Amino acid sequence: MRILIVEDDELLASGLTRALAIPGYAVDHVSNGEKALLALDAEHYDLLVLDIGLPGIDGFGVLRRVRERRQTLPALILTARDAVSDRVRGLDLGADDYMTKPFALGELEARVRALLRRGHHAQSAQLSCGALLMDTLAHRAWLNHKAINLTAREWGVLEYLLMRQGQVLSKDKIMQAVCNWDEEISSNAVEVYMSRLRTKLDPAGVHIRTVRGYGYLLDEADNARP
Repeated sequence: MRILIVEDDELLASGLTRALAIPGYAVDHVSNGEKALLALDAEHYDLLVLDIGLPGIDGFGVLRRVRERRQTLPALILTARDAVSDRVRGLDLGADDYMTKPFALGELEARVRALLRRGHHAQSAQLSCGALLMDTLAHRAWLNHKAINLTAREWGVLEYLLMRQGQVLSKDKIMQAVCNWDEEISSNAVEVYMSRLRTKLDPAGVHIRTVRGYGYLLDEADNARP
């Protein structure tokens, strides 16, 4: 799942980015409304965390344009303003939740989880392939009903493969899906993650196949083709 943080306080944005990256979310950050709109055009996001007091186009303006474009991603507003009229305005423009600064990081993380769960209500939070079951909201995975341990990066790669099982995915697409803008991983690193995942999945008959010249494909043993 990918989150966009729109916040001009660099210290706060850095802390939020680090905190939300720990569970395995891909988190991008921009510092003004213009860049936020460009980012929302360029990427698919599952959640928007939006400050109101932004330079240029403020948070209300960003939210208005997002909803005018019929973009339905959940939006969590962060603001130093505590006036009821500001809260009402934000909710009327289409915000899904509202937090006043300063706030407890633990509460923000809980609200993020709730909004992601609500945003994916129409879709199953559970992904499966043969003996593999992944709960994307609980951040837990099982093989043959036994829990498996995954690093944050392994989780991101496997979630991406599961959400697009049956599709051949290139290394470039995988890197783009699991990395923040300010991160870089090499194609060799992708191969390392694939090797680690294969070690964990192969014994249960869930295979990540290499399609030479194209990328990777997640498949069950019974469906695998030579």
